[in-house]
This record gives sequence, structure tokens and C-alpha cells, in this order.
Amino acid sequence: MKEAIQPRTLKTRARLIDAARQVISETGYGALRVEEVVQRAGVAKGTFFAHFRDKDALMDHLIGVRIDACLDDLAAAPAPATVADMVATLDPLMQLMTCERYVFDVIVRHSGAAAIEEIGPIAMTFHKLQHVLENWVDSASFRRDASPQILAEGVQAFMVNAMALNFCALSNTTPLSQRLEPYLSLWLKPD
Repeated sequence: MKEAIQPRTLKTRARLIDAARQVISETGYGALRVEEVVQRAGVAKGTFFAHFRDKDALMDHLIGVRIDACLDDLAAAPAPATVADMVATLDPLMQLMTCERYVFDVIVRHSGAAAIEEIGPIAMTFHKLQHVLENWVDSASFRRDASPQILAEGVQAFMVNAMALNFCALSNTTPLSQRLEPYLSLWLKPD
């Protein structure tokens, strides 16, 4: 039988998360330091590590929660009927995922693509995005010679590629939406 989590433990974790959000709102994700989080939360550094394995685990939680909320919005929106509509609908998610190079790096590390053993909040959002995309491609007039699962996986792959190129000095002058749309047009509506 699993032991119940004590209310004090939940409150401490919430204080750490709130303190981290405050720091992020002032300095950004990449500049967050564990020392500042524990100071603002009024706890010892060891307490932080009782709740989060490391800074990356905290980021997995914080970024995963934001992506998950964005995905809830996408799932509630009408399914895009065209590639242009899909790109426009995905744009807020891509902007969130690329708001800082550090954020994108954390997302890639925790997406499940880096063969990590632990499935955390960010990896779960990739699973959730897969289902949203499958519903979209299944309900629109996109190609029918491949399963919605394969088409959705391709959309995700092109999104990640477009976002990665956003941080490449040789390719970062093209806006994300303009980079993604040709990929998806070829993938979802081949001639």
C-alpha cells in the first residue's frame, strides 16, 4: 500500500514551485538557480532535493505543466481544416517551446527521445500532443494513404525540426510558422 503524502509535504512542494515561478517571471528559465528558489521558499537546500532530483526535474515539472495547459487549449479548439490553419493553431505551442534556448533544450532532453528511463511531465505532453494531432489529421481532408498515427508522428517530427532550426545561426531568420508550413504541406497534402 502506498503511503499518503503529508499535507506539509504538499505545501512545501507548492512553495518551491511558486518560488521557482517567481524567479522565472523575473529572470527567465535559464537563469533560475536552486539557491534562489530555496531562499524564496524559505526552506533548506536539502528540502529542495527531497522534492526534486535536480534543477532539470523542477524544469520538467514547470515546463510540462505549461505545455500541458497549452495542449488542453489545442484539444478544445476546433480541428484545423487546412495546413495553414494547423500551423496557426500550433504556433502558440511552438512559441512556448522556443521561448528560450534553455527551455527547448530541456524539452528535447525530457521528451523521451533522449532514451531517458523516467517518463516525466514533458514526455507525457508529447504523448498528449500525438493524440491531439491524430484527431486533427483524422478529421480533416489530409492524405488517407497513411494512418493518423503516422501522420501525427510526422507532424511532431517536423515541428521539432522547425523549432531546432530556429536556434541555428544559419537558419534562424525564417519564422517558425513559415518554416513549418511547407513541411506539413508536403507531408499532409502531397500531390
